Amino acid sequence: MNITSGIYKGRKIIAPDEKITRPTLSKTRMGVFNTLYSIMGDFAGCTFLDVFGGSGIMGLEAISRGFSSVKVIELNKKSAEIIKKNYNSLGIVPDLTIGDSLKILKKTKEIFDVVYIDPPYQSGLYTDILSIANGKIIVLESSEAINALGYEVIKSKTYGGNIVTFIKK
Repeated sequence: MNITSGIYKGRKIIAPDEKITRPTLSKTRMGVFNTLYSIMGDFAGCTFLDVFGGSGIMGLEAISRGFSSVKVIELNKKSAEIIKKNYNSLGIVPDLTIGDSLKILKKTKEIFDVVYIDPPYQSGLYTDILSIANGKIIVLESSEAINALGYEVIKSKTYGGNIVTFIKK
């Protein structure tokens, strides 16, 4: 996997075992950040939260493209170690919290400019995470349409078999 744009464009990132995670494809990552740019403009001074870190690629894409602060949550310890290695390979210390995303988000009072939510498919976590996510813009990646009651859909795009939906309160 390679970072698709920004100051770290082309840098290689390692992914955890495919049985543990499902890394976001480069075409999808490019689409997510291009759409965010069209909505937000410059990312300087903006914050980004990746709720299910996996390999850490979404957070690294955010840093590469100019987000000022990026936080990552990951439950799986093997994946968390991969995230640390990926960040360290670029000379970055990750702001990584290892643990259950639901429990961590319930304690978090910080409001992020962007919250990226891509839990394991078929996990049933979307509704619970949406009820507590503090984001000005929330990006959902899923294999099927997600009911985002109470949110305004800004944009929804399909990449291969994945649907990426941008919402706000």
